[in-house]
Amino acid sequence: MSDGRTGTGGNGPGQAAPAIRVVIADDERLVRMGLRVVIDAEPDLTVVGEAADGAEVVPLVRELLPDVVLMDVRMPGINGIRATEQLVGGMAEPPRILVVTTFEHDDHVYDALRAGAAGFLLKRARAEEMVQAVRLVARGDSLLFPAAVRELALRHGADRRREAEADQGPIGRLTEREGQVLRLMATGLNNGEIARQLVVSQETVKTHVGSVLAKLGARDRTQAVIAAYESGFVLPR
Repeated sequence: MSDGRTGTGGNGPGQAAPAIRVVIADDERLVRMGLRVVIDAEPDLTVVGEAADGAEVVPLVRELLPDVVLMDVRMPGINGIRATEQLVGGMAEPPRILVVTTFEHDDHVYDALRAGAAGFLLKRARAEEMVQAVRLVARGDSLLFPAAVRELALRHGADRRREAEADQGPIGRLTEREGQVLRLMATGLNNGEIARQLVVSQETVKTHVGSVLAKLGARDRTQAVIAAYESGFVLPR
């Protein structure tokens, strides 16, 4: 039974995929209006709801079941970090959450990523960057802004790396090939690019990515890559 989300199956020849359903959560009305205009201008994207704070967005998302939530990280009441935790921890199939922020090096951005957000988007981003970010996190087969995620993980994960030096934990259970895939994921390569790099099929890469996520207890690539940097498994170049 379909829950109304975007999917890869169920579309016959010549049928267009369902539009990616988006909920916008931001306490500034003008920001919500601007994001809605940008998103609704795209034929494959549609805004299905808006919320002015974190407390409002949680029940709205549970009702509407969007594919992607644009989540302001700083909101009154329940902020974007707490709202992300509630959605990721409280739904069987939570949406992809894209944090919207003014500053990419904001500590709150890193906290939101660790809470389960799939990526982040700067409020000053160009319209084409915004819509591509939504498409990318909805698809989920590559990492959004890998260099920025790496910098955040390296800057904020120093204490966790020291703690992990004596115990690699779940990272130590990866096979050699899974480790190769994780390192390539950390560079931002998508499944097709990883397949070409390793000279294997995309289906094989998809299987390895799934195994990496399962072993690390990571919901998506962002959380897996953060774990890789924090453990010292992937080092800065």
